[in-house]
Amino acid sequence: MPDDATWRRAAAFVRERARPGDLITFAPSWIDPVGRLHLGEHLSLEDAGRADAARYARVWVLSIRDASSADVAGERPALTSRLDGILVRRYDRTAAVIVEDAARSLPTAQVTGDVASGPQVVLAEVGFTPRRCVQVVPAAGGAVRITFPRFALGSQLVAYAGLADVFTRRDIREPGRLELELAGQVIAARELGVDDGWVRLQARTTPGVAELTVIARAPSPRAHRRQICFAVESRR
Repeated sequence: MPDDATWRRAAAFVRERARPGDLITFAPSWIDPVGRLHLGEHLSLEDAGRADAARYARVWVLSIRDASSADVAGERPALTSRLDGILVRRYDRTAAVIVEDAARSLPTAQVTGDVASGPQVVLAEVGFTPRRCVQVVPAAGGAVRITFPRFALGSQLVAYAGLADVFTRRDIREPGRLELELAGQVIAARELGVDDGWVRLQARTTPGVAELTVIARAPSPRAHRRQICFAVESRR
């Protein structure tokens, strides 16, 4: 393991070259607390709880043992430097343009169905990772419909979802389910198991404005306290 002096050198290397809006991440994920200790001032809560890294034009990855990051899977670095046991790589890419974000638009939504609590925007633990998401708890055996009457669309709708809270996942093993309904038609759906983590749903869309409904289900009558978290963005 690299010592503190090595981490300080790596942090200084990145700090001298980073720009506002860059994402800084660490691999493997279990070194994240160490990385944040040295570069935490460059990581906002929104960065830490991101759905994915598509919105970032530049991504820094500090890794040990040549670990890779899912944030830049399949991409080639524009800059590479090895500082003792820490490999620093910077990836330059075309950032996705976010047209609308369901979390930011939640105040405009209409909520119906079997609501036990929520929906609300939270920073939650999903799959042992912080996620900024809309969290809703349907009543056991029920469903909640969260409708955005005029959701701005780009060329694709991208969603992520998962079950929050490690202790609830341990005690309540029944899955949840998330569905995306656009103009009355289901365009994507996914069962959310307790071991699935943060899963992706996506669909192609036509730019414009349409009614978007996110349906969160706790299908089993035993699925009490099923904390379903999701992030939905339209992108181009």
